[in-house]
Amino acid sequence: MKPLKRPTRRAVLVLHVSAASCWLGLTLGLLALALAAITTESTVITKSSIRSMKVFTDWLVLPLALLTLASGLVLALGTAWGLLRHRWVLTKFCLTMATTAASVFALRPGVNDAATAISFGDPLADSADLVTGPIVSFSAYLFMTVISVVKPWGLTRRGRRMRKSGTSRKALDERSPRQTA
Repeated sequence: MKPLKRPTRRAVLVLHVSAASCWLGLTLGLLALALAAITTESTVITKSSIRSMKVFTDWLVLPLALLTLASGLVLALGTAWGLLRHRWVLTKFCLTMATTAASVFALRPGVNDAATAISFGDPLADSADLVTGPIVSFSAYLFMTVISVVKPWGLTRRGRRMRKSGTSRKALDERSPRQTA
């Protein structure tokens, strides 16, 4: 992929950070709703919390996950960071793929099952499942945020080979003397 021009790179970066922040906040909201559902004695609060979780997981989780994934991929492929050059970028990509899959195949079905059970008057059979997904997701997103800022671990084997052979693109924008993401 051709390197992104500075205005495009900045726009995609803003989109990526915004989508990732929304995904992180949504997960924190899901955790708060799950805790409200399992800790209250009120049936009304339990039903409302689970129904709210269902709306959020049905309408927001997947679009935010895909937007974060797509914008991150464009940034990785269109900048000097590369997808396979730096360990932190590769780690973020793999974790984003894993959390997206977990959201689709575990979180959404779990919330849908709880909503179905509640609508038929069944008590929450395994309330720990309702909280586990958001806790794991929130932890993963928080970890990805930290490594985005810290950028640990250095180059991958491929990145070291590219740097040694001189085939790596420069990380500097032609108009700016400083490195930008």
